[in-house]
Amino acid sequence: MAGIVQYIIVRGDLMKTMDWPVGAIIAQACHACTAVTHLFYNDEHTQEYLKNLDNMHKIVLEAPNEKSLNDLCAILEEGMIKHKLWIEQPENVATCLVIKPYPKEEIQKYFKKFKLFK
Repeated sequence: MAGIVQYIIVRGDLMKTMDWPVGAIIAQACHACTAVTHLFYNDEHTQEYLKNLDNMHKIVLEAPNEKSLNDLCAILEEGMIKHKLWIEQPENVATCLVIKPYPKEEIQKYFKKFKLFK
């Protein structure tokens, strides 16, 4: 599985300015990870990634707000990068975006402007 990674991008403003509890934000990332794994389960990179569950490589990054998350979503769609934008209901708010597992060298360029989630 060398070099296969999954990027998770979470909105930082949910915690910093909208007072969401940390647990709720973690739940958003979990929902999106589960959804993207289900959607792309038969993908060759997803299968390779799942072969060694104890050594999965995830990178959790922070998007400053909903607009930046939606902008990233549009860029990924343009680049045909498979992902899931998680929309929390009933609020209808984009909270998190997760890509399916990919070789890091193929996708890291899309995430260079984002910092690690803190």
